[in-house]
Amino acid sequence: MAVPQVTYDDVVAAREMLSEVAALTPVLHSRVLSETVGGPVHLKCENLQRAGSFKIRGAYVRIARLTAEERARGVVAASAGNHAQGVALASSLLGAKSAVYMPEGAPLPKVEATRAYGADVVFAGHTVDEALRAAREHAERTGAVFIHPFDHPDVVAGQGTVGLEVLEQLPGTATIVLPIGGGGLAAGVALAVKSQRPGIKVVGVQAERAAAYPDSLAAGHPITVVPTSTMADGIAVGQPGDLPFELIHYLVDSVVTVSEESLSRALLLCLERSKLLVEPAGVAGVAALLDHPEAFEPPVVAVLSGGNIDPLLLARVLRHGLAAAGRYLAFRIRLTDRPGALAVLLARLADLGANVLDVVHERFGSRLHLDEAEVLLQLETRGPAHGDEVLGALRRHGYRIDAEYGLQVGGEGVVAAFRP
Repeated sequence: MAVPQVTYDDVVAAREMLSEVAALTPVLHSRVLSETVGGPVHLKCENLQRAGSFKIRGAYVRIARLTAEERARGVVAASAGNHAQGVALASSLLGAKSAVYMPEGAPLPKVEATRAYGADVVFAGHTVDEALRAAREHAERTGAVFIHPFDHPDVVAGQGTVGLEVLEQLPGTATIVLPIGGGGLAAGVALAVKSQRPGIKVVGVQAERAAAYPDSLAAGHPITVVPTSTMADGIAVGQPGDLPFELIHYLVDSVVTVSEESLSRALLLCLERSKLLVEPAGVAGVAALLDHPEAFEPPVVAVLSGGNIDPLLLARVLRHGLAAAGRYLAFRIRLTDRPGALAVLLARLADLGANVLDVVHERFGSRLHLDEAEVLLQLETRGPAHGDEVLGALRRHGYRIDAEYGLQVGGEGVVAAFRP
């Protein structure tokens, strides 16, 4: 391995610099994940960090190490939300003016929070990579200092302080699993923990719709992929950073990917069982534990990297999580169009213990006979077996079920997907 641009001593110095700025976030035991993995699992709650994510750590260290003359020129950054808030907050604490470029369609709460911390928000492009190009052009045009979200030694050192805290809070940790976007967090944490305990395993997790690291690691150098729509916008990065890639290549034990369904199930689990609100990118590590529990040696620490989520997206993702867990059922059913038919159907669903979430009643359409009506039902069930019980009972009562529907989640939210 070449001499790194960031060292363990840099992480230790960053920890001292952040002592009065970043919160020492808790590590909470998860009984359900411990039972799943077969050993202790704890959650490192960076979703409870200032500005809602770990990003304040790297942003503050980077800006604090600028000269007075550099800070006077102002700083500029690009982000879908969490780095934006970290830069905005760090700049306000250090007395620097900040501008943040965000992709069109960035979650409104993240936009408003970034403005509330004092940054000027500018929209550019539809991806983080396009916003990054616009931010660099701003830096060249104005002389502002560009604050990269992950590809800088000071940023990596700041993010690495998460690893120092984990080893202090849970010295016996055998595996750390955490999300990877550009790689700053994983690189910093791996450097920090492996410098003290080389045998500890560090596993990175990417959304499979935006996974640049597996192909890059296979190729031996960073390559570019085009991220497709994913709910995990915080880690939807098209190309690894050069510095993070070098560290991850040598220090991270593996990088795995998780599906949208796994992300939504993990978010639902954190909310229901641990009472923790976490954004989709932030639960990537938990999703990996649910998918392949046997692959992680306990004691395990899963880093919840952020908790900034649009409430509207949260509602949709939770519904998707219920579907992925077999607790949400949607289907079309045909009735004889006569008075009381819908009331009888709803009463039977109540007797079966299904909770009706939504009903759409259609009496006219080219698919329907003159004496027919069609109902689109959305139900909450107790699980897959209960859902099958409900459908089976309806069929035994003579109801015709035309189609069942699953749910798919993309950046635009949740849409119905036909399943014959």
